[in-house]
Amino acid sequence: MTPFLTEAERLAGFGVFAGLLVLIRVSSAMIVMPGFGQGFVPMRVRLAASVAFTLVVLPAIAPDLPKADGVGAAGVLVVIEIACGAALGLFLRLMAMALEIAGMMIAQATSLAQMFGGMETEPMPAISQLLLMAGLALAAFSGLHLRVAEALILSYSAFPAGELPGSAALTDWGLWGVIRAFTLAFGLAAPVLVLATLYNFALGVINRAMPQLMVMMVGTPALAIGVFVLLAVGTPVLLVVWHREFAAVLSDPFVVGR
Repeated sequence: MTPFLTEAERLAGFGVFAGLLVLIRVSSAMIVMPGFGQGFVPMRVRLAASVAFTLVVLPAIAPDLPKADGVGAAGVLVVIEIACGAALGLFLRLMAMALEIAGMMIAQATSLAQMFGGMETEPMPAISQLLLMAGLALAAFSGLHLRVAEALILSYSAFPAGELPGSAALTDWGLWGVIRAFTLAFGLAAPVLVLATLYNFALGVINRAMPQLMVMMVGTPALAIGVFVLLAVGTPVLLVVWHREFAAVLSDPFVVGR
């Protein structure tokens, strides 16, 4: 009976430690994950989501988790898991930031950058907030929780537990994510930017031809109305394009140069 109890105690201790390791990686990812890590999401909701994702991820990767030999080794494992989870969460957050950047570009080009503020810690234009909330809602309705769970499980293949990711691999991966996010943001905002540039050029020509006419008094309200109409018509298409790219990244977030 004594050997049986000893083995059961050992297995129970390893199970608790394994669960904590997974919870640490999941929690660090949830802090910055798009949707779950937004500033308006209460901390209790993030904690509940972290526990729920841990219960999903743990059975899939439990055999690959390392054992800690001592307090020092356990501390090193905790630091590594925090770094891996934060890296994954930040990378996925870049795709949500593409909507914010696109909204900022549109707002700056149409003189609407100072209208209202966002719900995040740093205020953002109303257009950015509109695109971000709509994009996150679309992702949530399209099974964001399932894709996030898959990404967390895949992270143990790309970043094995107990192994610190290489700096070169992280640099290439992060740089590719930044490039893709800014490319996507500019592509989403490009139609409005082109139209705004042509409109401002036309106002300049009119001002040269009729110096007495205060073109800014007439042109700015017309530009704002035109942007609102264009957003009302084009936002569904814009969100579909963004979600397709976001879903492609979520399907395998560790492929560089897709």
